[in-house]
Amino acid sequence: MPDNVFPLDSTQPFTAQAVTGHNRWHPDIPAAVHVKPGESFRLDCREWFDGAIKNDDSADDIRDAPMDIVHALSGPVAIEGAKPGDLLIVDILDVGPIPQEEGPLAGQGWGYTGIFAKKNGGSFLVDQFPDAYKAVWDFSGGTATSRHVPGVSFTGIVHPGLMGTAPSKDLLGKWNTREAALIATDPNREPPLALPPEPQGAILGSLSDAEFDRVASEGARTAPPRENGGNQDIKNLTKGTRVFYPVFVDGANFSVGDLHFSQGDGEITFCGGIEMGGFVDISVDLIKGGMDTYGVSENAIFQPGNTAPQYSEWLAFSGTSVTLDGEQRYLDSHLAYQRACLHAIDYLAKFGYSPEQAYLLLGAAPIEGRFSGVVDIPNACATVYLPTAIFDVDISPSSNGPTQIDPGIGAPHSAF
Repeated sequence: MPDNVFPLDSTQPFTAQAVTGHNRWHPDIPAAVHVKPGESFRLDCREWFDGAIKNDDSADDIRDAPMDIVHALSGPVAIEGAKPGDLLIVDILDVGPIPQEEGPLAGQGWGYTGIFAKKNGGSFLVDQFPDAYKAVWDFSGGTATSRHVPGVSFTGIVHPGLMGTAPSKDLLGKWNTREAALIATDPNREPPLALPPEPQGAILGSLSDAEFDRVASEGARTAPPRENGGNQDIKNLTKGTRVFYPVFVDGANFSVGDLHFSQGDGEITFCGGIEMGGFVDISVDLIKGGMDTYGVSENAIFQPGNTAPQYSEWLAFSGTSVTLDGEQRYLDSHLAYQRACLHAIDYLAKFGYSPEQAYLLLGAAPIEGRFSGVVDIPNACATVYLPTAIFDVDISPSSNGPTQIDPGIGAPHSAF
């Protein structure tokens, strides 16, 4: 096993660890760890809300989730010799839940999926699902099951939702300027168009006093993906993946977090993967001058891992860029994917699932999402593929009609 350079004590909060991580992007957050090219190492990772979400039958914690503290990131890791313009090679050697532990912290044998309320971030289908819901998933032998979404089980496709390098001062300025301009177009929108810098809840490694206050007032929130990678939530970044990140600062200052036991394409419920704490084993190397050599001036490129499950049988749903009210939109791929997801939810409801249970399942299970047509005016076409093997019953259409499942206790619900 590689040396653990970022150990975490599950009994202590993220801010009380021997080494402190961070939850904002900024070039002046000091490196917590230093490694050399070619080295392999382990980083423990805390669940993105640092234990705020509980293994219970209430969704109040999802409704009231403290958005100002996310994401709890392990790092920054400085790589010796890394310079702006290089490409940082990150190999994911292994990734999993917290080893050999059971307890109240997500990752200790369980994880969760949440539909976020419209007043606290919302989700991909926020207009249809404005309230908070939760599903808790138990892990056993690499398989996830849930008392809140019965009748399904699937093997985890474990991956980090968030990895990235630190931005330069100029790049950070571009982020804050363009996102502030977007917010200004509708400053009172719910959910908001973007999240501006927020000093409250900031965790900034070893910074203190005036330097902490300055960086806290400037640091970019970690919610979206950006040119540095960030919160891309790509479910295929599994064990065996190689990622090439652009380097913007000396040392690269790489960070990782937001581990998922599983996830569907799009992480559509916002807290859409099965969230957990755990570990990731990584090896790093450099391609000197690689950003120019390969034309990778922004955004990572990657070679995905070839990790099970490799499902082979699917039931797929399509959607086009026409609103629920019948309004035609021009090649709106976002809307088309929403409609495909809603068609899948309507279909699963015929088998006895509540719409909320079906929605949570689409966020957590390894569904495939695709833009299938983006040129045939006026309609874009998107598709959602459900792996049929995860269900206890046959969900294929037949002359016998849908087999009814027992929905159990249902998904916990909480409204403002």
